[in-house]
Amino acid sequence: MVDGLIWEQEPRALVRPVLVAAFEGWNDASEAATSATDWLARIGSERLARIDPQEHLDFQTRRPQVCLEDGVTREIVWPENTFSIVRAPRRSDGDGGERDFVILHGIEPSYQWKSFCSAVISVAKATSCEMIVTLGSLLADVPHSRDSMISGSSTDPELSARLGLVGSTYEGPTGIVGVLHDQCRQAGLASVSLWSPVPQYVSSPPNPPATLNLLTRFESLCDVDLDLGSMRATAEEWRRQIDEVISEDDDVREYVAALEDRFDAAKTETSWGDNLPTQDELAQEVENFLREQDGT
Repeated sequence: MVDGLIWEQEPRALVRPVLVAAFEGWNDASEAATSATDWLARIGSERLARIDPQEHLDFQTRRPQVCLEDGVTREIVWPENTFSIVRAPRRSDGDGGERDFVILHGIEPSYQWKSFCSAVISVAKATSCEMIVTLGSLLADVPHSRDSMISGSSTDPELSARLGLVGSTYEGPTGIVGVLHDQCRQAGLASVSLWSPVPQYVSSPPNPPATLNLLTRFESLCDVDLDLGSMRATAEEWRRQIDEVISEDDDVREYVAALEDRFDAAKTETSWGDNLPTQDELAQEVENFLREQDGT
């Protein structure tokens, strides 16, 4: 076992594979990114490998869970990073070929980040993955009513240009996604990072539009047909519910309209006025509404 990597079956030949990863925590606003990898796995997945949680996770931060089986047997379920194989369907227009995915269901590690990244890269190389794609989501001042621009970067400048990625100008603390891409660059492995913004005022999970945003760009990147019709319907219903709560509050409606104007005009600064609600107040309004809809 090197870097905590444990193979559950021997690596085998895959068809034009891509390793796609999303990590719970700092890189996963509204759980939009991990929801995207969960959605991909629904096609049908097969466990390939895992990373020993003893090597990289702090169990006081991410505690194991006690579960009951048959109401009697107590079992400890440990948090872990797992790799699964998923075969993507052929494009409906016949232009794209089949492609396999190696999906990392990830938790941002607490320790030994370089060792953790070495384990991920080892899986990518052992399965002959063409590239590593990470999905992330971040809180931003964007309106829920607009399809926000995916930002991202690639270790391959030509690929970045082809995708039309809007590079981030962020400087500051980074998460495991930033470290993983740096390690990919050093290892000479192509990688792409895709990020979707999530409205700060409605940050509670889930956020289907942000998840759809990531899947749509990922679908184009990998040249596959993911059949996103059901996800689009879910995103539309989510927006309908948010529109409903906003329509009942003049201050909230004005706040969102200001965000929409700024988004549409691509301006960097907007004067909001003194009487608009704060993001926290708006978030509470929306959460209360959705809770009422769920009957909880």
